[in-house]
Amino acid sequence: MGLASRSGASADMLVVGLGNPGDQYVRTRHNAGRWVVDELVARHGGRLRRARRQQALVCELRLGERRVAAAFPVTWMNESGRAVGPLVRRFGISDLSSLVVVHDELDLPVGRLKVKTGGGLAGHKGLQSIRAHLRSDAFTRVRVGVGRPGVTPRGGDYVLKAPGRAERAELESVVDRAADAIEHLLDHGVEATANRFNAR
Repeated sequence: MGLASRSGASADMLVVGLGNPGDQYVRTRHNAGRWVVDELVARHGGRLRRARRQQALVCELRLGERRVAAAFPVTWMNESGRAVGPLVRRFGISDLSSLVVVHDELDLPVGRLKVKTGGGLAGHKGLQSIRAHLRSDAFTRVRVGVGRPGVTPRGGDYVLKAPGRAERAELESVVDRAADAIEHLLDHGVEATANRFNAR
């Protein structure tokens, strides 16, 4: 892909929240990554704007002396790489650990958070698309636990539904902590951030 072929000013970190476009999906479990990006952007007084070339909503933030790009692809989840590849080029992300992909995670209980770099994708179609476009899985993930359903509905149907009131409160809490983790990650790196946030 040519990660070094920068098409804009470089960023210290690119944070991409995964989800599906459209009002009907805004508050579903599958859009947990988008919730985190919205929280991060709101904290720092930013606003997401359409970037047609990158097929994403994008906001450039200043966190102290650091430049952070936050984005939400407007592709379908399973085509996330079509947006992430151009975003990586636009913001000059040559070290993929500085690409932070935030996504829902069925294998974590509701309210749990896990930060990691590389490793398995657990069948997540958005992550698989990103790996295919970048030809690497060496990016950082912030995994937001949405829990796994019981016997029914099946996983795909489950993540495309909005959580109930009690579960929503837990998810909103973990979304706040995920934004905290991203801020911590910027200054302290993956290992220290994982040690601080993964065990809670």
